[in-house]
Amino acid sequence: MASATPARITKELAALASDGGAAGVSAAPRGDDMRTLDCTIKGPEDTPYEAGVFKLLCEIPDDYPFVPPKLKFMTKVWHPNISSQTGAICLDILKDAWTPAMTLISLLLSVRALLAAAEPTDPQDAQVARQYLSDRRAFDATAKAWADAYATADGAAGAPPAAPIDARVTQLMEMGFAQDQAEAALASAGNVGGAVAMLLSG
Repeated sequence: MASATPARITKELAALASDGGAAGVSAAPRGDDMRTLDCTIKGPEDTPYEAGVFKLLCEIPDDYPFVPPKLKFMTKVWHPNISSQTGAICLDILKDAWTPAMTLISLLLSVRALLAAAEPTDPQDAQVARQYLSDRRAFDATAKAWADAYATADGAAGAPPAAPIDARVTQLMEMGFAQDQAEAALASAGNVGGAVAMLLSG
């Protein structure tokens, strides 16, 4: 099995330089190492990520393109199919769906599409997937907060994002109660019904 030649990698990087920008993706070698790439993905429009620029690390193995590159997010991101701790990505073409006909640009475009179309039933991060399925509004708010905090164009992190809001707290807030009051009542009562009764009596 022949390994990828520098010519193939150079050709793919040239394609990224030519077409990737318009598609919202880019990649460049880290120094002189053609097999270690610093990549960026612009957040897709009409998603909580749309204002963000996300950095990824791509490592091209010796037997590429017969096996996929190793790819992970270096920017923290709140998404069911991306680990909020390690940046690992759950995507079929990074595993058994990869074929040698695929390229770096097709891989990055697939990850960008994943940002716009999560697969919460096949998650990388179970906590994020639970929030996505149980409280989409809270998920969107948290994802946007993380993008605003971490996915800045210059790579500088802003203030840490707020912790995800409990779905029960959101439910109480939608009834008109303040977040701090809702959290305190839930901590005391242990359930929404008891918290409502406590808030109304207080």
